[in-house]
Amino acid sequence: MARTRGCIWLVAGVIVALLAGVVGYIALSRGTQDRQAQGVAEVGGPTVKVVTASQIVPIRTLLTAEMVTVKDLPVAVVPEGYLAEAEQAVGKISTTELAVGEILLAGRLLDPNVVAANGRMALVMNEDQVLMAFPASDLMNGLGILKAGDHVDLLFSLPFTDRAGGAEGDTEELVAFKALENLTLAAVVGGQADEGGNTTQAKALLLTVTEQDALTLKYLKDAGAVMDVVLRAPGAEQPFEVEPVDVDRLMNEYRIPAAIGR
Repeated sequence: MARTRGCIWLVAGVIVALLAGVVGYIALSRGTQDRQAQGVAEVGGPTVKVVTASQIVPIRTLLTAEMVTVKDLPVAVVPEGYLAEAEQAVGKISTTELAVGEILLAGRLLDPNVVAANGRMALVMNEDQVLMAFPASDLMNGLGILKAGDHVDLLFSLPFTDRAGGAEGDTEELVAFKALENLTLAAVVGGQADEGGNTTQAKALLLTVTEQDALTLKYLKDAGAVMDVVLRAPGAEQPFEVEPVDVDRLMNEYRIPAAIGR
């Protein structure tokens, strides 16, 4: 009987020890998770401004201003190659999937305006898109304003005859219209900084468009249409309802006498 009682106490002791170990492990795990949840706020020392991902960013995504944020983090936890300004990340392409709060590193981003050793650029394309180079002859490019990642609309002006098909004696009237809207510039090629720090005229815009849109742009280019690029505000991706403008619309809109308009 005494031996049986001793075995029972031994088993009970082992069970108690195991329970104590489990409880201790759970407490330790929760403590670690709590410290991780608090992030690096408990780390002391000087801080620096660091660019982090404000949302989950898939691989090979063109970064926009809405995808990144700048935080103050302790120097002790910031890895080498970090970005200090949001402008350093916007317009770049992610080479890995980025988690929320992840520090953005220069070595993990690609600049679509930089040609790699193999001669290709870091471009973002969907399977139903093609890459098209369009001459950058507009004033916005001449001023060096546009850059990769910008959202733009393409406006054109082209003479049209009064009747479809045209005939001898038909007059031509200039019509200004929007051909494509909310395009993301894949790259701006050829622009370089001069001695004064100003960007020179780019040679071409690289656009990722559907093949049908590429044909439309080719027709307009071959027909001699004049293009102007307008830059959208950051985050403005909604459609803008506009109507083509010709001389009749201008005369009606501004009450221009026919003798002046014709």
